[in-house]
Amino acid sequence: MAPPLLARPEDSPAHTNSITSSSTPDRDSITLRPPSISLQPAKIKKPETQAHKLFRKFRSVFRSFPIITPPSCKFPVSLTGGQGTDKHIHGGIRITGTLFGHRKARVNLAFQQNPKCLPFLLLELTIPTAKLIQDMGTGLMRIALECEKNPKEKTKIIDEPMWTLFCNGKKSGYGVKREPSEDDLNVMQLLHAVSTGVGVLPAEMADPQDGDLSYMRANFERVIGSKDSETYYMMMPDGNNSELSVFFVRI
Repeated sequence: MAPPLLARPEDSPAHTNSITSSSTPDRDSITLRPPSISLQPAKIKKPETQAHKLFRKFRSVFRSFPIITPPSCKFPVSLTGGQGTDKHIHGGIRITGTLFGHRKARVNLAFQQNPKCLPFLLLELTIPTAKLIQDMGTGLMRIALECEKNPKEKTKIIDEPMWTLFCNGKKSGYGVKREPSEDDLNVMQLLHAVSTGVGVLPAEMADPQDGDLSYMRANFERVIGSKDSETYYMMMPDGNNSELSVFFVRI
């Protein structure tokens, strides 16, 4: 993945339009405006009924069975072309994920129900933003976040405060959950009309020492395996395998 370019001040307004899912350029520029946070709280799901719990358990067991395809069977070829972003190949929930941070500083990872909602999960990872984006451009990236299981506690897995961080199997520091700061919310607000894209935020948000504020936003598929495991798969526009997967595991 080529490094994003900073928008030039002389660019016309036509080049500063927000990105939508139907048009996903490799870069964009966003005009900085006085912050006015309009993000909505994430919707809280109602508790599952006993019937829903039984159905989920049955579905999980059913999916564990091997798929046997007779030699004479042929799967039809899809004619939908680039509709891969609408396919939930893992049976999960579609959400929005954003990697952002100053190029020389630690990267932040935020998950939202959609771009117009407040983040329901925000992590700070001990990886420089530029390094992570560079590594993703060279191949598949697998981020695993592990923590110890405590049977006496009933904390949700995404509410754990600290994680051991692994990148492609190599221990790379740690990840910390934190509440969104004012700066974080300003970033989310600036990107509220962006569904997918890669770019650099306006120069006013850069840091003299840590450099430009870069971001990468994509749709993710959230798959809840159990109370001790969740996985977030980046959904690729062409329907190919995910370039980034994030695993949360309690062991």
